Amino acid sequence: MTTTSPTATRRSASTVRVARPTVVRALVRRDYLVGRSYRLAFLLDLLFGIVSLTIYFFISKTFSGVSTANLGGAPSYFAFAAVGVALALVVQAASVRVAQRIREEQLTGAIEILIAQPVTSTELGLGLAGFHFLFAVVRAIVYILVAGFLLHADLGSADWLGFVVVMAATAVAMSGVGITLAAVVLVVRRGELIVAFATLGLTLLGGAYFPISVLPDWIEPLAKILPTTFAFNGVRSALYSGNDWAIPTLELLAFAVVALPASIALLHAAIGIARDRGLLSTP
Repeated sequence: MTTTSPTATRRSASTVRVARPTVVRALVRRDYLVGRSYRLAFLLDLLFGIVSLTIYFFISKTFSGVSTANLGGAPSYFAFAAVGVALALVVQAASVRVAQRIREEQLTGAIEILIAQPVTSTELGLGLAGFHFLFAVVRAIVYILVAGFLLHADLGSADWLGFVVVMAATAVAMSGVGITLAAVVLVVRRGELIVAFATLGLTLLGGAYFPISVLPDWIEPLAKILPTTFAFNGVRSALYSGNDWAIPTLELLAFAVVALPASIALLHAAIGIARDRGLLSTP
């Protein structure tokens, strides 16, 4: 039986460099195959989102006739909330799902095996986040199409190219958030609670279910600089007005330029701390 020296382990995932696509694809494919083996869970995930949309559809009936001036161009409260529900899934994938995956790897000892391989922190972060993001983006698109074509959210003015561009920028920007929270879970026991609160804050303060203009004056400035705010604004603009989505997209990309390298560096540091403290395989 061969053993890996601490020095080799330290070198394997300690370097932060450009990710090799083959390594990232292998990790994404692994998570896809694991997820595919639970087909009922896949279907229930999709069903849960559609049920959530339906609930907001009926809630919107309560607000029929209410002014839509503060709804970011959405023609109704349901159209406004449909984007919130769909993109909240991307935020959840960026935080809860990635954190859960890291925790599972930690509990089974798989993370220690991965780190012992010639895999960099960049490849590890992108690989573990990749599948969950891709699946969440697909689900978000499905839910928005369901809202538009089955639940009658008005998509007549949609700029579909703009929608795709904003969704792609959202996935890239939120990857930095997810990798950062994964680093927290790797070092902090029961860090899932921190992740849950972070997810709640990102969705509520970002304007998923109500306009940020109704927030208290002291917290509204914070809400305006959250990446989720950029995402919600961009997607709503692309779907309901067909324009004004370029600026939120640039804001998301600017956030990603800062957040992604920072998150990889944090994951790199977390791996070192977890290794030194014996936390790579811990209950």
